[in-house]
Amino acid sequence: MSKAEQARTRSDGARTDLGARGRARREFLERTTLAAAATAALTPAADAAVEGTTSKCRELKTPLREVAGKVAFITGGDSGIGLGMARAFTEAGMKVVITYRTRRHLESAMKALAGAASRVHAISVDVTDRPGMERAAREAVQTFGKIHVLCNNAGVGVFAPLATATYDDWDWGMGVNVNGVFNGLRTFLPRIRSHGEGGHIVSTASIAGLIVDDGPGIYSTSKFAVVGMMEALRAELADTNIGVSVFCPGIVNTDIGDSQRDRPAALAASGVKPPSPKMLARMRAAMRHLGPPPGMDPLEAGRLVLEGIRRNDLYILNTPELATDLRERGEAILASLPMGLKVPPARTQLERLILGPSVYAETLERRRCEQARRRKV
Repeated sequence: MSKAEQARTRSDGARTDLGARGRARREFLERTTLAAAATAALTPAADAAVEGTTSKCRELKTPLREVAGKVAFITGGDSGIGLGMARAFTEAGMKVVITYRTRRHLESAMKALAGAASRVHAISVDVTDRPGMERAAREAVQTFGKIHVLCNNAGVGVFAPLATATYDDWDWGMGVNVNGVFNGLRTFLPRIRSHGEGGHIVSTASIAGLIVDDGPGIYSTSKFAVVGMMEALRAELADTNIGVSVFCPGIVNTDIGDSQRDRPAALAASGVKPPSPKMLARMRAAMRHLGPPPGMDPLEAGRLVLEGIRRNDLYILNTPELATDLRERGEAILASLPMGLKVPPARTQLERLILGPSVYAETLERRRCEQARRRKV
């Protein structure tokens, strides 16, 4: 055999070996996925969805399917996505309590909500102020009688890389974006439970809470925490008449870039220099010449959130353009499972016992079934 033929043989053998290893890995991942699906004990509706029979799509509980007359408490409801929620909710006949931090934003918000002024109440509160949140809750109930929907929407854009962030950057970002959400839960969940009429909790995270880039490390960390918090709460409240959602928006036309205006003086030491007001003004002027802002309108975002509440969706998204990135993250996790690792059945049973029913399987089953139904129409 010539040297060229020997080289081709070695090359073919290497390709065969790589192909065999690739097939083995795919088969392993398929077995793992199938095993996970089996142990999750999905209902027969899941099998119907997989087989394309969509007449038996499982219906989830929808405690707030009918929203007219219901009351929502929206933190950060004076601008941006929060104001978009307030507008969408009042359009649907709801009453809303919005929180605000600046008089300028309050005046703009009340103008935008003027058509529903009798169904709108505004309260000045900082979500990191626990006694203040308690006072706000009492005032909201005194005004409208009860609360059905909590929207943990207030947040700040701390776009500091983790490698250069200071303790102040961390404490401010996590204090508002994570602690503020928990403060809302701790304050309002007992009140929603108390009236027994059903309710819903939705927290605004971000697409940066599902996938990351190389810049806003603290922001992404805080938003990943909010996603996890809502997933955990969804599991905890699965057997109640209170729904749970997390809104993970991409670019929406808001003023999140101006978050520094509300940064406490006690947490001023930052590893990131924010843009100067003059630079921000130049950037806005430049954007005006480029045409309409490319982000989603806050009112459209608010309507998406309202629909998610009505449907009791776990995830509310507005970024179909990032489907590849979301898929790659999930597949990267699956592909990182070790091959050939022997798992004792008792360990699997214990893990399933600890994890309980899968909130992911429930969501996946419903979405796949609905997508298959739409393809048939």
